[in-house]
Amino acid sequence: MSLPYRIATLLYGFNAQDEVLLLRRRREPNAGLWSPPGGKLKTETGESPFACACREAHEELGLRFQPGDLHLTGLISEHGYEGQAHWLMFLFEVRPRLTVVPPEHPEGEFAFFARAAVDSLPIPATDRERIWPWFWEHRGGFFSAHCHCHAGGQNVWVLEQSSPRLSP
Repeated sequence: MSLPYRIATLLYGFNAQDEVLLLRRRREPNAGLWSPPGGKLKTETGESPFACACREAHEELGLRFQPGDLHLTGLISEHGYEGQAHWLMFLFEVRPRLTVVPPEHPEGEFAFFARAAVDSLPIPATDRERIWPWFWEHRGGFFSAHCHCHAGGQNVWVLEQSSPRLSP
């Protein structure tokens, strides 16, 4: 399937109560759904995934991070997501605890949610199926997975690497 390939970063930030910061997106993809903040990598400038995550944190959250403030928890490739594009997504856990809800942004509004609440939110199907479960299982570790997205919403997943966190 010949589609554009998009590269993005997602930021999984937590407050002192271990609630995760999510963004209710105003724009596609996933308009109206809750997801971690983040954005597309500037491939034309040779931007690295870590640099993209730091830039997106500043642009969307108003926070300045260095690459050492981020832990690469996951790498997800999606083949033919919504029939629109192929995606390569870098999932970063933000190590410093967040202290405030960022102000509303053109991308959407922010809120913190307890882990148990995430399952009841309107979130992308691929997030619900595998990304969130694997993120929680591998938080502090690393995983890589591929999703072949088929028409009609059927997704075929392959966990390509799994290194769960060994100790707290």
